[in-house]
Amino acid sequence: MILGVGTDLANIERIAGTLDRFGDRFRNRVFTEVEQAKANRRKDVAGTYAKRWAAKEACSKALGTGLAMGISWKDMSVSNMSTGQPIMHVTGWAKDRLDQMTPPGHEAVIHVTLTDDHPWAQAFVVIEARPIA
Repeated sequence: MILGVGTDLANIERIAGTLDRFGDRFRNRVFTEVEQAKANRRKDVAGTYAKRWAAKEACSKALGTGLAMGISWKDMSVSNMSTGQPIMHVTGWAKDRLDQMTPPGHEAVIHVTLTDDHPWAQAFVVIEARPIA
């Protein structure tokens, strides 16, 4: 069963400008060390950050809150499987909210997909509840 759906569209040039203006202050406030390491290895640093920004926004929407009610940017993070597939992780308040949304006898699975076509980065998040076998 689907518990939540979220999407977001981020402007890569706006994220690049924010990175130029606020640098580490912005990076450290919004992105985990894993996300920062991933971006620093990529040719398109701003595009990588923009996709992760969009994923966090989309995840907060799928959780039904947006970035409100105590959720922190770092409560949501994106890493990648060895195949390149993105994975959304939640901790803190976001994890608490996910646990509240998940019906008894089910486990929550967060699906995320990212794409970009300069100057846009986009993310979709679907939260699914699967019965525990």
